[in-house]
Amino acid sequence: MSDAISHAKETESAYLAGVSGNLRTAGGRIVSGTQFKREDRDQAEKIRAVMADRRVYDRDQFNRLPHNQSVTVRGYERRWFFWNRVRSVTIAGVLAPTQDLLDAPDEQLPVSRAQLVEYVSGLITNAGAPHLIGVCAPSGFEKDVWDSPPEMGNVKLILIEPRGDGGWRVEAADPNLDRRLIKLFDPEDVMAKLGRVKKEIKSRSADLLTGSLSADSLAKEMGLPVPLIANAFEQIAHEVPELHVSKKSGVATLFRGVASASYEEDKSMSITEWIRSLFSKDGDETNKINVLAERRAALSSRLDQMYEDIGALEKKEAKLVEEGKASSSKVTRIRLAGQIERLRKDIQRFNTTASMLSKQINIISTHIHNLEMSQTGSMAELPSSDELAEAAVGAEEMLEQLNASDDLVSSLEVGMAESALSDTQADILAEFEASDAPAEKADSAAARSDAERSKSSSEPSAEQKSRNAQAE
Repeated sequence: MSDAISHAKETESAYLAGVSGNLRTAGGRIVSGTQFKREDRDQAEKIRAVMADRRVYDRDQFNRLPHNQSVTVRGYERRWFFWNRVRSVTIAGVLAPTQDLLDAPDEQLPVSRAQLVEYVSGLITNAGAPHLIGVCAPSGFEKDVWDSPPEMGNVKLILIEPRGDGGWRVEAADPNLDRRLIKLFDPEDVMAKLGRVKKEIKSRSADLLTGSLSADSLAKEMGLPVPLIANAFEQIAHEVPELHVSKKSGVATLFRGVASASYEEDKSMSITEWIRSLFSKDGDETNKINVLAERRAALSSRLDQMYEDIGALEKKEAKLVEEGKASSSKVTRIRLAGQIERLRKDIQRFNTTASMLSKQINIISTHIHNLEMSQTGSMAELPSSDELAEAAVGAEEMLEQLNASDDLVSSLEVGMAESALSDTQADILAEFEASDAPAEKADSAAARSDAERSKSSSEPSAEQKSRNAQAE
């Protein structure tokens, strides 16, 4: 099975499974109506027609393809005794163009505006009723669809596509649409979102060693609301004692310190005295580390924002430089030159401030390291030099006693082995030794005779020597 087809099939199942539960509980609370009726539809016949046009008649291939299923919930309001009026039509559908999956099974082609309009038009059976339609595209939508979603009469459109991190991008074409209606088409529940945030925080544990995580920036990257990110910060800080949450800047910030019950600034001190206390030799190291870590996190967050601002200025400068190169007007070039000059001075000032912040972070990090080293040493309760010398002398004496005891034990073992033999056993051992001596003599005599025979066979006889001489 190709990646695009399997991905579309899995996305279709996951989306409809999550949204169906939302629609089941939304009737009467968010969606208008007093009576509701559900209808499940798909585009199986259309898919068969597309396959027939391409002369594909594989039943297994048909079953592997997503069927562009949809769930429709109609809300009715009773009128008179025997007549009901449609008050709302809510549809959650999946759009995975079959022709794209068959023609390019290894590519995930985004859905175009024309494909989206055609699909939504096919879902509408009663144009007079207000429709709320959420369309999920497993392969995503083209950029122009997100930038300018199509507007259709009496239809509130919501676009959904899967994210690479396991979440979903859910946005309404109407920015003023009630957020509760948009949440109906988000298949990911709150617990799954919190789990995804916690997983992302754990993957960025290296960033927390010297920096921090801001709820605003993380929410923007993950497409989640800021309060949910802040809630995840609180939960993971409760689970990991070394992590702490700061809200002094108005935005939740997660940073790493050391485990402690609480840490607070001494309000009775002035700012100068309080800062001096942080760098003094006396005081609670745990409290100092946590306060300094919080300050470092705030500075790191500010430094990251400054780097983003510098990058934006550099992009603007590059754009103005390109405009100056492309322009043939001297007046325009003079104006652009003035703008570029001011931008470069601003960039220089920002870099100076960033350098100062970096040095402050380095100073605080060094002091935190020293405090942690001091705290680790005190926790280990290492012995003094006198105690170490006394232990060494004792160890040396113990080794000498062990050596003497080992020699004594060895001699005792030999004596005990000899004294353990009975008279009969001693006589038998003497017989063994006596029988070994003749055998050794016989073996040596046999070896000498073999050597002599070998030597005699290798040397020629006198007669042989005479014949050899005559032959010569």
